[in-house]
Amino acid sequence: MTKEIEHIDIKKIKDPSVVKKLGYPSLNLLCEDIRKEIIKETSQFGGHLASNLGVVELTVALYRFFDFPNDKLIFDVGHQCYAHKILTGRNLEKLNCADGISGFIKRSESEYDCFEAGHSSTSLSAAQAFAIARDLKGEKHNVIALIGDAAIANGLSFEALNNIGTRKNKIIIILNDNDMSIGRPVGSLGDFFRKISTARGYNRFKSSYRRVMYRTAIGRGIYSFSSFLKRKTKQILVPTTMFDNMGFTYVGPVDGHNIKALEKAFKRAENATKSVVIHVYTNKGKGYGPAEKDENGYWHSVTPFDVKSGGPLHLHPGEISWSHFMGDQTYEALKTHDDALLICPAMMKGSHLENCFADFRERCFDVGIAEEHAATFAGALSLTGYHPILCIYSTFLQRAYDEISHDCARINADMTLLIERAGLCGKYGETHMGIYDEAFLKSIPNVIVTMPSTFEEAQGLMNLSLEKGHGVFAIRYPHSLNTVKENIAPESIHFLKWKFLGEIKENRPAIIAVGPHGHELFELLQKAGFDGTLINPLFLNPIDEESVKKILPASEVIIYDAYGTENGFAESVEKYLLENQFGKPIKVFALPNSFIQHDSVKNQEILCGVSVNQVFDFIEKI
Repeated sequence: MTKEIEHIDIKKIKDPSVVKKLGYPSLNLLCEDIRKEIIKETSQFGGHLASNLGVVELTVALYRFFDFPNDKLIFDVGHQCYAHKILTGRNLEKLNCADGISGFIKRSESEYDCFEAGHSSTSLSAAQAFAIARDLKGEKHNVIALIGDAAIANGLSFEALNNIGTRKNKIIIILNDNDMSIGRPVGSLGDFFRKISTARGYNRFKSSYRRVMYRTAIGRGIYSFSSFLKRKTKQILVPTTMFDNMGFTYVGPVDGHNIKALEKAFKRAENATKSVVIHVYTNKGKGYGPAEKDENGYWHSVTPFDVKSGGPLHLHPGEISWSHFMGDQTYEALKTHDDALLICPAMMKGSHLENCFADFRERCFDVGIAEEHAATFAGALSLTGYHPILCIYSTFLQRAYDEISHDCARINADMTLLIERAGLCGKYGETHMGIYDEAFLKSIPNVIVTMPSTFEEAQGLMNLSLEKGHGVFAIRYPHSLNTVKENIAPESIHFLKWKFLGEIKENRPAIIAVGPHGHELFELLQKAGFDGTLINPLFLNPIDEESVKKILPASEVIIYDAYGTENGFAESVEKYLLENQFGKPIKVFALPNSFIQHDSVKNQEILCGVSVNQVFDFIEKI
């Protein structure tokens, strides 16, 4: 008799035990409801949509089979954790808002979140740590890492795989393949042998056989010879994968939307005596038509949208983002400079580089989630007569610090480094902040760091970066919107020089303000009739010492940088002022050297005391 379908109100789920009580028809209904909830909440608050829709059944099956939080589930990045959060009693309402849950795994939110990440390919290293700690303590729980097919191609993942495959600390790796990019072994004979190798009875027999045969020298010889025959037979008859060759038991492929099939795969993995890779294939965006048909990543990370039409809710006529504008400038650079080559580590769409890749296919390289490779690749290309343009998010540039230092700056490689999304990132929180690059780049010799405040300055800096003899030339810019202007003419930029707006005035305050917010502040001050010196420091590193000396007669100096920490540009300016015996007040408005929680950018600026209005009000009272 078919069990009656039971409907569960997902808003009332307190813990994941509910999925162990439901029949498969009820579980399928639950998965539909979870998808509807993910679509509803991301349509209102934005977030990672397609990746989360693709792993609903997989998440339900995991919680149905394993015993979390006793067992440990480690997500890679966390782009696929929304169903996990719902099943562990967390509401998606106000997702990524200050009074709502984070869109990533957060240990402070739940005991079910055992590790945190916002960058790719960390799950396998973390899983090995949890497995080794388990075994050292004599515990018996499972450690499961959920990783995508793009993340497993990262160098950090390969380093972890190489190490895990040589150790006896068992880990279950679930490889979520949503792009058919991992080759699948075929053949019924191979599947037959794989089922045998993960059968509990077979593994018990194998352990007993080894224990008995190792009691005598003759037995050890027989055991070694029989093992040799078994390996040779498998090499001939069983198709192997990269994972087999690295020492893992391979299970799959498995339909990632079939809960029964997933549970069978989990059982085989649990029976295995060594680390396992379960190859699961899923449909990214499943359950929402526009996301299922997406081929360029539009529905990966979304802003609020209309569910019926798929169109964005908040349009900004007459404005474009800095990312969009700099993508257009990159296109022009490729168009006018035959020696220019573009390198992008996986963020082609986010950096608005689609047109570049469409029209200059032979000179554009998306290297995937491989920031370190991208930097060394760029440094070496500069030695061949080409000019590399490396476009990378600030938060991901951190991963390539060594390569920027060792393989680019050390050899004084001529290259343009476009640092995307500099500054506060808003809803994605502490893992995605673009506020640290000023501080770590200034520690590297031969790196020029700039930040324009207008589109005209950005064009001028881009042109300057393409010239010979400058070494690593970094241009930072935020993701914020700016007014569209027709016929923008590039501003002529004086190399390594700050830009003074008006005359230098002695015994009056000097305001040094960075980037687009600096430009906004200057406009407010000029309208208010501010009688002091205004300075736009286009070059944040190295510091223009001549300009610093020009402002020594000022009554006080105010440094405003809403895009970097106090350890970055602001600290450098303070240092030079003090070295030149500037004994008058110095006030710094910069971001704290801390990890900043998810919220709107506007609220983050206010909480950090760096909003334009806060700085303006302070200056008005001088």
